[in-house]
Amino acid sequence: MQGVSRTSVGEVIRRLDDILPSANAATLGHELFEVVALLEQEHSLRRWLADPAGSPDSKSALVSDLLETKVSPATLLVVSDVVRAKWSTSRDLVDAVEQAAVFATIAEHGTAQELEGVEDELFRFGRIVTGQPELRAALTTDGVSIEHKRTLVENLLSGKVGAATLALVTEAVTRPRGRTLEQGLDHFSQLVAERAKHYIAVVRTAVPLSEAQQSRLQAALTRIYGRDIHLNIEIAPEIVGGLSIRVGDEVIDGTIAGRIAEVRRRLAG
Repeated sequence: MQGVSRTSVGEVIRRLDDILPSANAATLGHELFEVVALLEQEHSLRRWLADPAGSPDSKSALVSDLLETKVSPATLLVVSDVVRAKWSTSRDLVDAVEQAAVFATIAEHGTAQELEGVEDELFRFGRIVTGQPELRAALTTDGVSIEHKRTLVENLLSGKVGAATLALVTEAVTRPRGRTLEQGLDHFSQLVAERAKHYIAVVRTAVPLSEAQQSRLQAALTRIYGRDIHLNIEIAPEIVGGLSIRVGDEVIDGTIAGRIAEVRRRLAG
């Protein structure tokens, strides 16, 4: 998000933090995801709520009429805060509700270490999906009912990951919002990292890194980016040697395969 939307989402999250101590966080997260789904379906409603010319009181009154008997008071407060704020685009408004939903879902994980556990579970599931095309097809094929996909996720992960991870994976699978499954899992991981106030570095390496090597890499990246770094390490023999590191949209490619590809591009050019 940029400009006014960035300011608004910060205000929404500060208000969410005031609400969470007295709310059922799991229920709040679930209901906010339901609101996201509603706004995704109702294009005219979404545009009207994001229209900067509209009255904040009128917007708040409308969502109260729509949701008051369907959601908890805490959810209604959060959504009212969102629609009263100013947004650059209607997409930003829905993204803000989704971010609040993620933060509520993971609220039971109060420490950075616990949040890293959620990140690790999301990352590992993403690698499993990438490595098993048949499983990925079962989770992403159009025409399969949401309930069937939800049941499949529960059968795969129930008892193996925490409740927050299960909820986020289920959301990424059943209501992707135009993202691929991998993009959805990565997006939620980035939001968890934001909540933990650190960045995620996805490290691809041909051979496993020792604990000492991981510590040195983590320290170096922390110095570069000025924020704590959580490493997600993927073993990829095809890169031959070296490391590929992705932090957000930035990629540092120090692999042998990457160097060979660069030489080929130069020769072709």
